[in-house]
Amino acid sequence: MKKLPLAIAAAVLPFVVSCTAQHLGKTIQPTVVTETVVHDTDDPAIWINPENASKSIIIGTDKDTDGGLYAFDLNGKIINKVSGLKRPNNVDLEYGFMLNGKKTDIAAVTERETNTVKIYSLPDLKEVGSFSVFDGETERDPMGISMYRNPETGAIHTIVGRKSGPADGYLWQYKLSEKDGKITGEVIRKFGKYSGLKEIESIAVDDEAGYIYYSDEQFGVHQYYADPAKGNEELLVFGKGDFKSDVEGISIYPTTAQTGYILVSNQQKDTFNVYLRENPAKGRIAEIPVSTRESDGSEVTNVNLGPQFPKGVFAAMSNGRVFHFYDWRLIEERIKAQMSAAKTGN
Repeated sequence: MKKLPLAIAAAVLPFVVSCTAQHLGKTIQPTVVTETVVHDTDDPAIWINPENASKSIIIGTDKDTDGGLYAFDLNGKIINKVSGLKRPNNVDLEYGFMLNGKKTDIAAVTERETNTVKIYSLPDLKEVGSFSVFDGETERDPMGISMYRNPETGAIHTIVGRKSGPADGYLWQYKLSEKDGKITGEVIRKFGKYSGLKEIESIAVDDEAGYIYYSDEQFGVHQYYADPAKGNEELLVFGKGDFKSDVEGISIYPTTAQTGYILVSNQQKDTFNVYLRENPAKGRIAEIPVSTRESDGSEVTNVNLGPQFPKGVFAAMSNGRVFHFYDWRLIEERIKAQMSAAKTGN
């Protein structure tokens, strides 16, 4: 979860919804399906417009040798893109990096075929930096990426995963800085256990709570501290046995400063497993059937984005070269219904 600027966070308004209860097994349909990209959608991120949240954009990668980074409005229309990227994989963003004396919102994208992270300003998608990753390693091919702002120092980091790697030290964490007017990154930590079963792609950071989560496909979800000063001890593995095959995209929806939901894609089942943000060790609390197909990338926000998404939007990639945008109220309703049913034994 990205900790938003105060003015934006204030836009998160309480919203009481009264809907007809839906059957727990019914597939949730998206509010919006985006225009198609050229090759293969993979991973989205949500940028909140500080002037008007209803004008926010969702950016997403198109994964191929001649791939791209796309910007969509909340109606799913393509409004900007960067073409010619060499297999861009995942994307994440942070707010307020100080670049050339000006606070700049930025997105970081892994470019697998060049072993590079590329950085773009938001919302204009202008390239403002890049740096190579996993230097000196035999196994590179960067895939997953998430960004972290240290709430005490304000420093912004990227955490990067790869196609394959060692049993420990699979992920590398880079601190971002400005050099000659461009953003670059310096590796400051190598951490993270790996089962060896498949790969690690999806990474999510909860800035406010201070945790990193990553999906070890066909194994489970690992939890670590986001602040390197707190050490490299693994805190938890959860979700083991809850997935049909691959453990994939991770999204974090806050309901208060410390509570909320962690949604993890059950890729081959076309559902999202839900865990408590404040206590994922409690186990899966709900399983949400969605219309996305083989989803391996997702993101969510709790910000009021206007009449279509008053409690936020959940964005997920789907086969068919599109992203699906869901009204969070539909997902929240299903989560609460399943939790209630579990309590009553129904």
